[in-house]
Amino acid sequence: MASIVFYEKPGCTTNTRQKQLLADAGHTVISRSLLTEAWTAARLQAFFDDMPVSSWFNQAAPTVKSGAVNPMAVDAATALGLMLADPLLIRRPLLEIGEQRCAGFEPAQLSARLGLQLNADGRITPEGCSHSTRLTPCPPPHSKDREA
Repeated sequence: MASIVFYEKPGCTTNTRQKQLLADAGHTVISRSLLTEAWTAARLQAFFDDMPVSSWFNQAAPTVKSGAVNPMAVDAATALGLMLADPLLIRRPLLEIGEQRCAGFEPAQLSARLGLQLNADGRITPEGCSHSTRLTPCPPPHSKDREA
C-alpha cells in the first residue's frame, strides 16, 4: 500500500471522508494543511500536470462562487499567482505519492495515475463541498491554520 501526503483544508468534512476512504483501502495518509504549506508556483503547478487551468480551481471557493475569480478567464501564471495569494482557490485535495502528484479526488484518476486501489463499496466521496446546500458558507479557517 502507498504512503500518501494529503494536502487538505483543515476541518473540511469532504476531505475527512476522502482520507478515511484511502485509509480504509490500506493506505497510510499523512495530512497537511493546504493553507499553511509554503507553496511556490512551480511546486503547485506540478500537481496539475496536463489539467486545463480552469480545473485547477476549487469551484466552492468563496471568490469563485461570488464571481470575483473566473477560472475560465485566467492563464496558468495568473492562476498560480491567485492561488499563492489565496490557497482556498486551490482544488483539493492535493495528493503526493513519492514523485507523483495530482489534484482532486477522482477514484478513476487515482487508480490510473497513481496506481491507488480504492474500495468501491458505495462510500466514494465525490469532489465538492459536503455542505453545498447550506445557505451560508463554512466559517473561514482559524487564523492559526493560515499562518505560515
